[in-house]
Amino acid sequence: MRNPTALYPSLKVDTAGTGVVSNAGATLLVATMVRVGLDRALSAALGRWCRPTAIHDPGKIVGDLAIAVALGGDCLADIATVRAEQAVFGLVASDPTVSRLIDTLARDADKALAAIAAARARARAGAWKLAGAHAPDRGISGDHPVIVDVDATLVTAHSDKEKAAPTFKRGYGFHPLCAFVDHGAEGTGEPLSILLRPGNAGSNTAADHISVARDALRQLPFTGKGGRIGRKVLIRADSGGGTHEFVDWLHARKPGYSLGFTLPDDAVQRIAQIPGQAWPPAYDDERTPRDGAWVAEATGVLDLAGRPPGMRVIVRKERPHPGAQLRFTDADGNRLTAFATNTGRGQLADLELRHRRRARAEDRIRAAKATGLSNLPLHGFAHNQIWVAIVALALELTAWMQMLALHDHPARRWEPKRLRLRLFTIAGRIAHHARLIHLRLAAHAPGPTWPSPPTSA
Repeated sequence: MRNPTALYPSLKVDTAGTGVVSNAGATLLVATMVRVGLDRALSAALGRWCRPTAIHDPGKIVGDLAIAVALGGDCLADIATVRAEQAVFGLVASDPTVSRLIDTLARDADKALAAIAAARARARAGAWKLAGAHAPDRGISGDHPVIVDVDATLVTAHSDKEKAAPTFKRGYGFHPLCAFVDHGAEGTGEPLSILLRPGNAGSNTAADHISVARDALRQLPFTGKGGRIGRKVLIRADSGGGTHEFVDWLHARKPGYSLGFTLPDDAVQRIAQIPGQAWPPAYDDERTPRDGAWVAEATGVLDLAGRPPGMRVIVRKERPHPGAQLRFTDADGNRLTAFATNTGRGQLADLELRHRRRARAEDRIRAAKATGLSNLPLHGFAHNQIWVAIVALALELTAWMQMLALHDHPARRWEPKRLRLRLFTIAGRIAHHARLIHLRLAAHAPGPTWPSPPTSA
């Protein structure tokens, strides 16, 4: 008897369906991987670890893991999500085969990570070329550089893992340092380098910042092997990157930089020498004057002996929010913060707003933690380094897919959770017609009209 007051339809469920595909929306990730050449690049780069009698290509296994992580997987076994849909993803390796490959790569971690990084750089060049006017390096110059944000985060270890250590926030785990390309207000971003470090690694370790920045610059299609980059690249970081050694390294390679600057103990007395008329209003994110915030140049009143020529220090003065605890570097009830830059022109408020937008790196880190970085699943440190490289691949696949296929839709800025709920989980059905295999997607699915990555720039 039918109950007319039921809130949900009454269904009879069976498992007799054929040709049904779950996560059919992930075909966009597959199409992106093929269009940018990441599958071929990984296969070529990891070919040295392919056994003569192997059935599965190591590059295909790593690519399948990246897709599984992009779909929400957080361990090697989650590749089962991809394996279940052979019609979309092809032949996928078994769990033991995947584990053996990760063990093999971990035993030769430095060379394996370098090979994966080379494949990523090659694919990035293809992705940015396909993106055309939507690429991050389109029309770059000293006034409009590609911006690379460097920031660290903490990853909690819930079990004993190799090189896990206490963190400065009294936790236990790891302290990776990351570098991301900022796609601007209209997009998201993509990782260039993620350096896995023990939890007790310092926030201002210059050697780690140099290593991450060097690897990040090598990932950019127009920088090649590094060397003098020029002002077409801007490196942003918080005060952890404002060390003498890191600034000197950047100065030698000539990119632009905008780095947090730790004010000295006598900063209040020195900054008091700046006249009142030299404090124009700071901008909010819409580039309109912000009430209760001002900026000024403090280069002339601070002792910058030993700092490279051309470095400027810009100070922001702002009324702290109600309840905030004042610090000894606060003056007249105003909170003082500063950053150093070698940009020689532009309004102070514009430069300060550009530096403050470094906070977008927090969004990139949040997306990374939602894409496999929140819990490193393996015990060995080298194994987790390989896992972090797979996380970077998953993030890049997602970012390139958005850049190529969704550039005119709000989904260009969607974070992983919404992409999975609205796009990747769309159901489909396999149909055969005219010697072709068709994937028919649900017409009523939420999200954007089904896009297709372009075939040429």
